[in-house]
Amino acid sequence: MDKERVKKLIRELIIEVGEDPTREGLRDTPERIANMYKEIFSGYDSDSELSVQFSEDSDVVIARNIQFYSMCEHHMLPFFGKIHIAYSPNGRVFGISKLVRLVEKYSKRLQIQERLTKNIADELYSQGVKGVVVFADAEHLCMKMRGVKNDVMLSSSAFRGIYENKEEKESIMTLIRKRSSDPSFSKY
Repeated sequence: MDKERVKKLIRELIIEVGEDPTREGLRDTPERIANMYKEIFSGYDSDSELSVQFSEDSDVVIARNIQFYSMCEHHMLPFFGKIHIAYSPNGRVFGISKLVRLVEKYSKRLQIQERLTKNIADELYSQGVKGVVVFADAEHLCMKMRGVKNDVMLSSSAFRGIYENKEEKESIMTLIRKRSSDPSFSKY
């Protein structure tokens, strides 16, 4: 990202919305936004490091409530929530921090929730696990602040491998729901 170019563009945007970019409260805003964009869009430059695995066999591993923040690619407004990942290892497991980093890799981009869910499931499944479930719940400020101005919560899911089978899908979702106090797990 060209930080100086971003600062110039933000300065122009401030002028276009009818403000004075030299006003005290706005003087450093282009610098702050350029720094923020570097951080919140760092997913384009990150590596999730899923190649780091440990020999261990387990039937299923579930990581719940991985908090994420992303930016809607349609309006460039935030959407945020929690992602729940379940996978069936094939003799090797990932460290929990690797799953969090995988979520960050894809959430720190211009994104839509459905693709975010799919990207995480696809990358995890590509590592040779038997099956993957990714379930996401999010609030979208593009829905709350503008347009329909509604507090809708969006849920999305992706099933790969053994969890594409109806019985396995129902079994893992029952297991996730049973251990979760999150009321949004009422359906998938």
